[in-house]
Parts: sequence; structure tokens; C-alpha cells
Amino acid sequence: MLKTIRNLLIFIVALLVISVIAVWAPDRPVEELTSRWAPPPSQFVAVDGMSVHLRDEGPRDDSEPIILLHGTGASLHTWDAWAQALNYKHRVIRVDLPGFGLTGPTTDGNYQMSAYTHFMRSLMDTLQIKRAVLAGNSFGGDVSWQTAVAYPDRVSRLILVDSSGYATTAASVPIAFKLAQMPVLSRLLGNILPRRVVESSVRNVYADPAKVTPELVDRYYDLALRAGNRKAITARFAQNKPGQNESAIKQVMVPTLIIWGALDRLITPDNAEKFHRDIAGSQLIVFEKLGHVGHEEDPVATVAAVQTFLGQ
Repeated sequence: MLKTIRNLLIFIVALLVISVIAVWAPDRPVEELTSRWAPPPSQFVAVDGMSVHLRDEGPRDDSEPIILLHGTGASLHTWDAWAQALNYKHRVIRVDLPGFGLTGPTTDGNYQMSAYTHFMRSLMDTLQIKRAVLAGNSFGGDVSWQTAVAYPDRVSRLILVDSSGYATTAASVPIAFKLAQMPVLSRLLGNILPRRVVESSVRNVYADPAKVTPELVDRYYDLALRAGNRKAITARFAQNKPGQNESAIKQVMVPTLIIWGALDRLITPDNAEKFHRDIAGSQLIVFEKLGHVGHEEDPVATVAAVQTFLGQ
């Protein structure tokens, strides 16, 4: 009997060890990730003490470039199709925001919105851009409109794609976001990250999960492992609360296009109506079959709306 119990315990311990090994995922230095995720035209530019990963394409004489800002957990790659459609006529700049992608964490651990709007001003100064069209998805939309409020002379137009900004209740939250907001579990995820958690989270923000390919999951998974990113996302959730500056949305005074997926379960479509109500003269287009990342899920239809808005 004792021998049977001992063998059972050995078996259970062995299973636990194998399970941990299967999901063991320590931080990876940025140098290990650049060959796959930063081929040309990627470059790294010094901004606010960080080496910022960006792509800067299109005609250099464009007086008002388009700057594309991704959402939480994403990277500049989310805009690949939009950039390709726009950069023949516009200078298009995609950037990994601080705390994400290959840019990685800030030097001081500050992820308050004021730090992000200051970063946007510094980025534009570094690239010698006086004014720009800012386009952002989700958290990137939040950074976009708050930059327009903080530095109104630097933003000529806004494009908000399922943007955050209001205090809201999600119909469904990706599991990775839930874990990142739990201090004890987020510390555990510092060295453990099941790929299935990432896959489930990406599928959660798509209206059609069948469009989530293994290659797409690879990208989200690899860049989540960039050294410092997991700690940064936990800090950002702690330092930025939804809706903490929503009263300022009415101060947006630039032409604004609002794009939304009717099937967005993370930032539900009623938020689109709020933006449309509070930003004077704004345009709202709702795509009935898209979710939270419509620019990724159906870039052809969504960028066509952008081209019309820009007068192409």
C-alpha cells in the first residue's frame, strides 16, 4: 500500500514538472526577437531614453503624416495591411508604444497617460513632424485622442478604431488581460505563459476566430515575452483606469473618424455612440461583422473608410 501511494505521488510530481516545463516562458532579450519581428523597414529610434521600434514609410514630403498606434498587447505589425494601402500617398509611421512590442518598458516605470502623451510629442519632435493624423485602436485610440487634447497644435485629424476612453463594462475580457490585472498571478506569469492563453485572448477580440492563424498567435506570443513587457502591462493596467479622463473627450476639436465593430465584446458599440456624441462633427462607421480589431480582421473595408475620410 505504501509503495502504491509513493508511486502515485511520484507520478503526480512528474506530471506537475512536465506541465511547468511545457508552459515555462521566461523573458527573452530584444536581440533574440529582432531578426523575425524587425526586418526592414523597421528601425530603432531613441525617444525619451528608450530604443523605440518603428516603421516609417511613404513620401517624406508629406506635411501631415499618419501615425498608427496599436492597442494593449499588440504591436506595430497590427497595421501591416493599412500601412501598405496608405503609404503610396502618405507618410505612414507605425510604432511599438512603450511597454509593448520590441520597444519594451519605460526607463522609470511610468505608464500613466501623461507619460504616453509626452512620448507622442517627443516622438514627433524626434521625427521632425509638426502635425500628424493620429489613428489608434483600443488603448492606442486613447493615447491618440488624449494627445489631441494635450497638444492640439500637433494633431490635424483623429481616427479612432474601437477606442478606449470611457468607463465601461466589457461583455467579454481576454483571459490574458484578466491575469495581468491580478498582482499574484501576474507575477507568476513572469516566467510562465501558456501559448493557449495568448491564442484564446486573440480569438476573443476577433468576431470570426477562424481568422486567427498560428502565425498571428506566434507574433502576439513572441512579443509578449520581450523582456519587461509582462511587468509593464501589469503596471499600465494599475496606473491607467478606464474613463479616468473621459470628461476631456469633449475637448477634441479636430475632424474625427470613429470606426467600430458591431461585435466588439471588449469595448462595446455603445462607446462608439458616446464618442460620436461628445466629439463635435465626428463621423461614425460601424462594421456589422467585425470585432474589436477590425483593422486587422478586415483591413480592406476599414482602410477604405479611412481613405474616404482623408479625401483619397
